Amino acid sequence: RTEVNRATMTQPSPTHNIAHWLPHWAATDPDRQALLVPVRRPSPQGQRWLGWTFRELDEACDRFAYTLRGLGVGPGMLSLLMVRPGLDFYALTFALFKLGAVPVLIDPGMGWRNFMNCVRQASPEAFLGIPAAHVLRLLFPRHFRSIRVAAVLGRLPFPGAVRLVGPAVQTAEPFGVHPVSPDDPAAVLFTTGSTGPAKGVAYTHRLFSTQVELLRREYGIGPGDTDLPCFPLFGLFSTALGATAVIPDMDPSRPAHVDPRRIVEPVLAHRVTYSFGSPTLWARVGEACAARGQRLPSLSRVIMAGAPVAAAVHEILLERVLPAGAQTYTPYGATEALPVTNFTGREMLAETAVATRCGAGMCVGRPLPEVTLRVVRVTDGAIERWDDGLVLPQGQVGEVVVRGPVVTTHYHRLPEATRLAKIRDGEALWHRMGDVGYLDERGRLWFCGRMAHRVQTAAGTLYSVCCEAIFNAETGVRRSALVGVGAERARQVPVIVIEPTPDAFPASARERTAFVDRLLAAGAANPVTRTIRHVLFHRAFPVDIRHNAKIRRDLLAQWAAKHMGA
Repeated sequence: RTEVNRATMTQPSPTHNIAHWLPHWAATDPDRQALLVPVRRPSPQGQRWLGWTFRELDEACDRFAYTLRGLGVGPGMLSLLMVRPGLDFYALTFALFKLGAVPVLIDPGMGWRNFMNCVRQASPEAFLGIPAAHVLRLLFPRHFRSIRVAAVLGRLPFPGAVRLVGPAVQTAEPFGVHPVSPDDPAAVLFTTGSTGPAKGVAYTHRLFSTQVELLRREYGIGPGDTDLPCFPLFGLFSTALGATAVIPDMDPSRPAHVDPRRIVEPVLAHRVTYSFGSPTLWARVGEACAARGQRLPSLSRVIMAGAPVAAAVHEILLERVLPAGAQTYTPYGATEALPVTNFTGREMLAETAVATRCGAGMCVGRPLPEVTLRVVRVTDGAIERWDDGLVLPQGQVGEVVVRGPVVTTHYHRLPEATRLAKIRDGEALWHRMGDVGYLDERGRLWFCGRMAHRVQTAAGTLYSVCCEAIFNAETGVRRSALVGVGAERARQVPVIVIEPTPDAFPASARERTAFVDRLLAAGAANPVTRTIRHVLFHRAFPVDIRHNAKIRRDLLAQWAAKHMGA
């Protein structure tokens, strides 16, 4: 009986396809709101919204699916999607899933050169985009040589592309969800490239199904909830979970620059119950709300990811913005493995925030039950086979590796990157997170920074998150970044780069000297930072394009080397 059940679970079925949730909710509760998007045309009455019910979204998805099938888009076809977040984006994405096609999603905010490299790496066969996206296809034709189907979403035709309007086949029949096996390709999602070239991560239908169930369990998401997805892809999970997604009027590639009113207004107007977004976005919104005495009474859960979340962000949200009993969460993971751990702001504030300020690293909680997490010896090269001898004892800093159903198996068309990132363990695979950290006596992971950001000096290795916490606690410091200067990797000079708050940037040599002396004194008083003797000031740190929260320490290191004369 067990063998029969296992075989059934691996046979192709529509229920393995994440798209099956859309007709499910359309049949279960057809008139409930599925999506709301802002109408960009101004109105004297304030922001106007356009929406679809679950039935309307499913019908729009079916129309696109029929049209795309008529154009030749089918199962397994890599399909580059370049459409702004909105009704059509969600309908098209689910249409591709229904077809069994494989959406390729690249963040356009990474810059056109990096974007083009990603397109060439992905080698998509179909290209579905707005007119501005198709301009790139005409300007850089060699990067799009793999394209066999080009379709434009818009009112006007475009050279070499078919318009995506109306169903290609006039029928009232619902479009059936293509049956898939759990390990069939589902999507290619690109990393931000914040610590190296952006890489396409191969997702399977099993991985998406697992993520849906974990989000349901860990955050209690379901019908009756309303989401404000400040990272557009999260809205796909909300729809699959039967929640309403309210798409905020913001540039998703610049969350740190969001106008807080564009977040607060839809939360209040639509009684949003949870939201996923960058910690820099919620720091900005929290400060604005606290300054005005503005509460968000319906918002019971705020999920923040993409970079370490400072205790001050949790504190301001929990004490001055969210209702009593609300929770803030900081899941830990990566595009290649998400979620790995979960942690609440309340536990952080009560148990770990003080240690973090003293340089112990950032606690990100316990691994989820489905995830096996280990800390192993730091190795810069590939690790071909798993060996239990790699594992370090509790409390010792090393590289974080994970195994489980949320772990992807490979990068798309990048075998060498896959070899470096994965460790074979029989039939299983460990993913190397590229992070350093340690486990405490309660099995919680403490994040100490990225592997690539550790600074190896003659006196020992320094870890970015641990060191930066010491300087971040000083008055006038908005944030700091540890970098190493020097050609010899094992004997670098540690430098702390400071981004002061706008009112604290030193305006004279005297102010600069006083600020530096104060910072060095704070560093010298802590064993974690006592070997750091160089301070530089930078007006605005370069950050990643997805969350605007990950500091580009590689770029800062190059900048610091020039200023140090190295």
